[in-house]
Amino acid sequence: MELAKPRIDIGLATNRLEPMLAFWQGAGGATFDHILPVRRGQDQHRHDIAGSVLKVNHHEAPLPVTPPSGYLELVVAREDVTEPTPLTDPDGNRLLLVPPGHEGVTQIGVRLGVRDVDTHRRFYAGALGLPEERTGVFRAGESVILLEHDPAAPADASMQGTGWRYITFQVFKVDAEHAAVVAAGGQEALAPVTLGTTARISLVRDPDGNFIELSQRASIVGALD
Repeated sequence: MELAKPRIDIGLATNRLEPMLAFWQGAGGATFDHILPVRRGQDQHRHDIAGSVLKVNHHEAPLPVTPPSGYLELVVAREDVTEPTPLTDPDGNRLLLVPPGHEGVTQIGVRLGVRDVDTHRRFYAGALGLPEERTGVFRAGESVILLEHDPAAPADASMQGTGWRYITFQVFKVDAEHAAVVAAGGQEALAPVTLGTTARISLVRDPDGNFIELSQRASIVGALD
């Protein structure tokens, strides 16, 4: 996969906007950027966090009660942190602040609980083409994916519900990258679609069904054709 931005983005869903914004813009250290209207009743509050985009998707209608995805924790490296500091937002999403270099995290890391580590290693190396720095740790530019075995990991993760729900890779040509992931065994969740003049996106799923967005964003790569 050829990344157009050397960082992973991450998205969560919530019904409780104000306390979530207070946490992430406070203890979480995220900087508000802008609101992106997604659809009627859903706005995406986009924040910068260590150079990645934290997407706080606020839904006006009650979200369904579903099991959490396999995305367990956002790990953020900060120069002002001297030891790992675990925090939890008002919806129970885990954030770990770490000194740069902890577990190989120099920018952000996403901890992913999986039923079978080797199956996911093959997916991240083969379907996504990410280099494995050490067993179960994959690098995407400055960001890392941290795989860990979790017997409670979902077998068929849902995009609906509160909490961490997806990660995003910014790419140059979403159609080509999407086709390559599917050809290599990734599950297609959404074929590439164009969202106005903003982006062309698709969704694929990992072996446990966790959602991964591939995005060709005009502000990063220019033309969407």
